[in-house]
Amino acid sequence: MRLFNAWEMGQDQTKQQIEKGLHLYQSNQTEKALRVWMRVLEKSADPAGRFRVLGCLITAHAEMGRYKDMLKAHHVIRLQKKFAVVQIDTARELEDPDYLTESYLNLARSNEKLCEFQKTISYCKTCLNMQGTTVSLQLNGQVSLSMGNAFLGLSIFQKALECFEKALRYAHNNDDKMLECRVCCSLGNFYAQIKDYEKALFFPCKAAELVNDYGKGWSLKYRAMSQYHMAVAYRKLGHLADAMDCCEESMKIALQHGDRPLQALCLLCFADIHRSRKDVQTAFPRYDSSMSIMTEIGNRLGLIQVLLGVTKCWMIQKELDKALESIEKAQELAEGLGNKLGLLKLHCLCERIYRTKGQQRELRDHVVKFHECVEEMELYCGMCGESIGEKNNQLQALPCSHFFHLKCLQTNGSRGCPNCRRLSVKPGYV
Repeated sequence: MRLFNAWEMGQDQTKQQIEKGLHLYQSNQTEKALRVWMRVLEKSADPAGRFRVLGCLITAHAEMGRYKDMLKAHHVIRLQKKFAVVQIDTARELEDPDYLTESYLNLARSNEKLCEFQKTISYCKTCLNMQGTTVSLQLNGQVSLSMGNAFLGLSIFQKALECFEKALRYAHNNDDKMLECRVCCSLGNFYAQIKDYEKALFFPCKAAELVNDYGKGWSLKYRAMSQYHMAVAYRKLGHLADAMDCCEESMKIALQHGDRPLQALCLLCFADIHRSRKDVQTAFPRYDSSMSIMTEIGNRLGLIQVLLGVTKCWMIQKELDKALESIEKAQELAEGLGNKLGLLKLHCLCERIYRTKGQQRELRDHVVKFHECVEEMELYCGMCGESIGEKNNQLQALPCSHFFHLKCLQTNGSRGCPNCRRLSVKPGYV
């Protein structure tokens, strides 16, 4: 009986310390919160409590951009008697698939932040294959979102959209407004990449509405992320003053919370805004600052975007050789990540540079590679045959997640998807 009471008291103490850390974290005392949680991890003998505190550490490291530490938080455990492995084994012994699902989801998210997209997809599939309880099923929305982000990083657009649609359906079915907000931000990013700028703005605006209506007790990161994605869309639409306002609000929150990843994205957006104004001298130092943080946190996908912006600045200044140097660095990153859209953009820029230089052989080479990327990503409308993503166009997805020019769907009258022949004229969920 005494042993039971001692164990129960240990559980209570662990819970109290976790709550203490959460209170510190929400009060922006991040380092103090981390120290509290690390003490719990070192001293607690309660596996469930250690599992929960590990989740807190992973989330905190993610928001601060310590992505490598996120993975260490799983393998910290190798330093502390391989707790991650013990955690998974304990969940199996207890026949608790919920713990297993959450553990693999955290691994997936960690790898997503480190741009290890194939690993992310693999861990997400492991989660989805587990036969869990209602709790595990509710996590499937978050799993689908992480998988969608990974497919987007690999420029596999149909699968990305399919995952986002599933995640949004989970959010609606479970009345999970936080998940819905995150999915809307990812959809904003999706449509920004394939250049439907109206949808790229619509979805983060929807996320901002969710924050205003339901987010009283939420972390400010939800507001910050929605404002950032709105800033990106406004810039692409040419509404530079609105873009600057949204980006400044996002950056303010990021600085208050020590959110390094978001700071880097905001600096990139600021630089892009100044470049759009042809103010290259103001853009360059912001690209440099963004690149520094992106390198520090390991965001290689972000580095590609920075280098694309730097390349365009050199082109504005007609420094074509310097532009080619930036392209070479970006190409190495894009090839390493398997980011096909990044490669397509780089080939497009090379085409412009070599046309200006009058180097016909290099020009033809990049034209061919550009069209190969379009074919590989299926970035063309299956109805009119024209490419998607070259200019701003309204797009519409079908239930199969293939997407087309909206005008083609409206005028074609087809009762099936020309890509997969699925018989439906009902628009897709997103």
